[in-house]
Formats: sequence, structure tokens, C-alpha cells
Amino acid sequence: MTAVADLAVLAERLGPRAATDVPLGSRTTYRVGGTAAVSVEAEDEGALVVVAAALGGLEVPVLVLGNGSNLLVADAGFAGLVVHLGPAFESLEVVGTEVRAGGALALPTLARRTAAAGLTGLEWAVGVPGSVGGAVCMNAGGHGSDTAATLVGFRVVDLATGAVDDRPAASLHAGYRHTAVGPSEVVVGAVHRLAVGDPAAGRAAIDEIVRWRRANQPGGANAGSVFTNPEGDSAGRLVDACGCKGLRIGTAEVSPKHANFVQADRGGSADDVRRVIDAVHDAVRDATGVDLSTELRMVGFDRWAASGGPAAGPADGGPA
Repeated sequence: MTAVADLAVLAERLGPRAATDVPLGSRTTYRVGGTAAVSVEAEDEGALVVVAAALGGLEVPVLVLGNGSNLLVADAGFAGLVVHLGPAFESLEVVGTEVRAGGALALPTLARRTAAAGLTGLEWAVGVPGSVGGAVCMNAGGHGSDTAATLVGFRVVDLATGAVDDRPAASLHAGYRHTAVGPSEVVVGAVHRLAVGDPAAGRAAIDEIVRWRRANQPGGANAGSVFTNPEGDSAGRLVDACGCKGLRIGTAEVSPKHANFVQADRGGSADDVRRVIDAVHDAVRDATGVDLSTELRMVGFDRWAASGGPAAGPADGGPA
């Protein structure tokens, strides 16, 4: 069975749960890129188990979509299934110092609500426009901390098997922007254990993080840091030192404000963003020997191989 035929079978199996040819790039913080062949919004864990059953025996790539804050979708789109969590997964429960958050809850919301509850440890999350599930998948972090620092456990649904599993934080084997969460696994919830803090101090810390980010990082259409920092150095410093700050290709450019951000013009091309990323990567490698890795996940770019364009490398990171 061809990939196109498998997608048709999947859409038939899912019935009214599925939508086809759904805009995907517009659901990312880049606001550029193509469509998803098939898309499903899961209203609960049972819906994810249904999706897993529908995928049985089919060769269909799956993308788990959070808030789209570390995702670049090719202009050609994504020839697979996109799964995203519905509003029921935006829950937040605070019991003492334990915080139970749904996988679709926005990180800035998590930061502000836990600080207001007199807890400390997640203030850094106010500056990350991702989701709780995405943060677990890639061990998101900033300002001297990360997800793993306070994580106690998490809950996943595996779309390859339909299994639902509660796991301890240690099973993540978390590193810098990397965990052991598999590509078919959807993080539907997470448990953090925080310390008792002062609500006023929490608000002040959050306000300072927001102020710092506005002063030092660009707004507009981007996905935050493109490259992970190599050990003992800064990716932004390397890119700047190689003269790439402000580099423009078509409708995309390296931010003049921060060299580890690549900006997309309004109505621009995701393929241009990818070309800028490739050009920066090659310039740093050729000048310094450092092979920068992306923390940005890029999907759909394998189609370039057939059209004579640049070949895409493997995408780093977990569900976007």
C-alpha cells in the first residue's frame, strides 16, 4: 500500500474525528508553512487510544503538536497525521506543593498560576511559549532551570501500541533539550513538586524574566533558539562571530537582535527559513569545526530531495 493510500485508509478509519488538508504552519509560532494531510484533536485519553488503533498496520508518519513553538513545517506540508490535545488537557491542580498539569496547558500559564499559589520553581516557564507535554518531551528550560528539575512523573499514551502509562521522572533520562520520550508517545500530563515561595516574589521574578526577554530577544515570527548551545559555548556567539547576524535569504533572516533566532517575514516561506538555518549551520561548521545541532523540529522537508532542493537532516527534539 502506498503512503497516499495509507493516509486515505487512516482518514476513513477515523471518520468524523479526522480532518484533511488542515493548515499547519499557521499553528506554529513561525506562522509559515503548509498543511497536514490528516489532523485529529483528541478530547480525552480514550480518543488517543482510538487513534492508535486506527494507525494499526499503516505506514503513516505521526506528529504530536503542542503549541508549535519549536516547529517548522515545510511549504509542501506534512504528509502524515497530526495529533493535538483538546481543551480537556489544559487542567491544573495544586495540592500542597504538588502540581498536576495537563499536557496541553501553556507553560506561561503554568508559571503564573503556580507562582500565584505561593509556589516557586517554575517561574522560568513564563518565557517559553510551549506546552507542558512539549516541555517534558524536550526537557524545555531557561534562566538556569529546566523541566526535569522539578518533575516527579508524567503520563503518556503510546500511539504505536495504545498503551497508557504513568512513569517516574527518572525514566526520562533527561539531558540538555533531550529526553527518552519516543516519537509515538503523547505526554498527556505531568506532575511537578515545587517549593513553598512568596507570591509577590514569584510575580517579581516572572516580571524580570519577561523584561529580560523583551530586551534581549526578538518578537515576531520565530521559534526561539534555533540551535542548542555546544558544551562550553553559546550558539548565538558562534553564529555572530561567523558574520551571520542579519543574513537574509528570501523571506527569512537571522535576527539582527539575537543571532540564534531566525525570523520569518509575514506571509513568508518556511523553505526560506530552512535555507537560512542550513546556511548558518554550514558557515559555523566551516569556520570553527563546530557542528551545531538544532533544537527546532523541522518536518516535511524530505520532499526537497525530489525537487532538487537542499536535503533535510534529521529533526531534533520531541513533539512540538
